[in-house]
Amino acid sequence: MLYISYDWPYRLTVRTSDFQSGNQGSIPCRVTMEDKYYLKIGNALDLKDKKERRVYRFFEMFTGLTSLLVLSLAIFLSFKLPLWVAFFIIAYDVYWLFRTIYFYFHLKYGYDQMRKNEKEDWISKLENLKVKNGLKVDSWKDIYHLVILPTYKEPIEIIKETFDYLLRTDYPKEKMIVILACEEADKKNAQAIANKIEKDYGNKFFKFLITWHPQGIKGEIAGHGANDAWATKKGKELIDNLNIPYERIIVSSFDIDAWVYPKYFSCLTYYYLTIEKPLRASYQPIPLYLNNIWDVPSISRVFSFASTFWHTMNQERPKSLVTFSSHSMSFNALNDVGFKQTNVISDDSRIFWQCFFYYNGDYRVQSLYYPISMDANCDKNLLTTLKNIYKQQKRWAYGVGEVPYFLFACIKNKAINWKKKLQMGFELIEGHVSWATASILIFLLGWLPLYLGGDDFGQTLLSYNLPKVTSRILTITMMGLIVSIYMSMLLMPKKPDKRKNIFMIFEWALIPFIMMFFSALPALDAQIHWLRGKYMGFWVTPKIRK
Repeated sequence: MLYISYDWPYRLTVRTSDFQSGNQGSIPCRVTMEDKYYLKIGNALDLKDKKERRVYRFFEMFTGLTSLLVLSLAIFLSFKLPLWVAFFIIAYDVYWLFRTIYFYFHLKYGYDQMRKNEKEDWISKLENLKVKNGLKVDSWKDIYHLVILPTYKEPIEIIKETFDYLLRTDYPKEKMIVILACEEADKKNAQAIANKIEKDYGNKFFKFLITWHPQGIKGEIAGHGANDAWATKKGKELIDNLNIPYERIIVSSFDIDAWVYPKYFSCLTYYYLTIEKPLRASYQPIPLYLNNIWDVPSISRVFSFASTFWHTMNQERPKSLVTFSSHSMSFNALNDVGFKQTNVISDDSRIFWQCFFYYNGDYRVQSLYYPISMDANCDKNLLTTLKNIYKQQKRWAYGVGEVPYFLFACIKNKAINWKKKLQMGFELIEGHVSWATASILIFLLGWLPLYLGGDDFGQTLLSYNLPKVTSRILTITMMGLIVSIYMSMLLMPKKPDKRKNIFMIFEWALIPFIMMFFSALPALDAQIHWLRGKYMGFWVTPKIRK
């Protein structure tokens, strides 16, 4: 009898069984899995078929066209149908008022759960745990953690801090494999740093590796994802030599400035051993940007807290949650999909979608409600810092490239329920369109009918009351800033200078400016890149401490 199965990438295994003799064998061979080729698409140019390339190219343009259409219609209709636009503005502002209230409750619960998880004794819970979720694991001590730390031109002080925080975690270090993933392009600078790190920390973990990602690999976009994938493949060689089952390994991909909080790995292990289908999930901590929060300019500080609050709130929306920045997943799943893509910028979110379509929709993100801290954006002077914030937001927003990937994969993958496709597709597209347009519509649209609506509209009662109504709704909506200020105070590391704490309250007045010029505009900029087919390369955020 023959049993046929395949594993990515392109490996077919034919197993034979002779019931009379009891002999079994396997015949591995390589074939082209045509129904899975779409998992490795980076952009339309990767497709050989002209019809498919045109379809994918349209999907690349779709979100940018939608955002520009929304903004163009707002201007055009303010001129042609100012009365209807005025009603729309009021309705849209009311919608954002209720959405803000909705977000507040999610933010509050996410924050409370995070604080609860920080205090939990996860090791004790693991000691008393009986694994019942189908994993071939006798005890939590069977679980290994593979930690990938890609680096490029970061100073040794930042890297040493990251390793110091790893050593402070409560998980047994004899169950941790750590890889410092360096770039050959930076070997002149990184070699001495890597040697120093290996000397100081190499014997503190079960295994420690230094990898060097080669330059100029054809088809790659040099950056975090390509380096991460190279390091993980080198880690696989070590794991195979040690004969550790893949399902007993959790791999965590961290930014090099990530400070891992003390109970992260024990908390992660507990979730891994208790949730259903742990091999079909990624595990997302809450990213805090607090490492250097006292040393950054006001605009960077407010921006960092806004990002933190957004991701904290999203922990309460698991159906909409996609992996972001530092995260963890089973090594089994990562190996199944052929590791992270090396031809994309947003590798952190792409790995989720790879797994989602590889497993025919049976993949999700598990909220950990546990923090991990990274650097807020900071450079040598304010102007450079502002430029870097814009570039970083543009790189994050360039993740709109997941829209064509998602839409094209939905066409190719017939096994996923159409309702699930619609729900996730709407969340994905609406999120990116709102990112590029919502702030502009909220803060500017209320005035457009007054200037473009003509004399007839200008003489109406609605024209007179429109600024008052919208300003009052937005004032109530902006009361959410009080919550943001309070939450930021709770999160802030202790600082002896109380005057700076008071000054922080007034920094939040920058939020309309930030949302317009450092959120909406870079998002629209990124979408226009896809619209024009001007694909970006990876930009590394400088890590500078004052």
